[in-house]
Amino acid sequence: MSTQKQAVLDAIDAANENDPNQDDGRPAALLYGERMSAELDRLFPEASDALQIAARGQHVERWKLARSEYPEGRAGYLAWRKAQGEHHAEVVMGLMSREGYDAEQVEAAGRMLRKQGLKRDAEVQALEDVICFVFLEWYFQPFAAKHSAEKIQSIVEKTARKMSPDGRARVLREFDLPDHLAAAFQT
Repeated sequence: MSTQKQAVLDAIDAANENDPNQDDGRPAALLYGERMSAELDRLFPEASDALQIAARGQHVERWKLARSEYPEGRAGYLAWRKAQGEHHAEVVMGLMSREGYDAEQVEAAGRMLRKQGLKRDAEVQALEDVICFVFLEWYFQPFAAKHSAEKIQSIVEKTARKMSPDGRARVLREFDLPDHLAAAFQT
């Protein structure tokens, strides 16, 4: 691993160590970043530096923009998510620039974190597939335990729609989903 990339990953981790939210006894954003990197390595072992950095920085400083600061409902949720993407892109792009990455690589990471080009840009789509796999592996069960069957079905369908055909096929191979949830990934 290049020292340049390691410096950016270390800076993301240092920022995420400050997350006051805990998951499994560790700062939640730090653990999420580690999970994202591990899943990216597994799914896309030849990923570019920009994609590796974007995966690690997907939730950098996520706690700084509280969901409660945005209106209730779908419109408020979407505004919060967009603001999160902008914030993550800004932080990661700044770290990459500081470490000497060229403008093209810096902007590529920003596009990935802002989800610009989903379904059209292979790296943006790869990041989205990794996000979905991490959700299914680590966060789906706790989410499902708190929500109705209708809400769970809706979230699974939205997750599947965001994924690439290869990603959906891989979900069917790797996860033991009930038939009604697996159907969302069969399209």
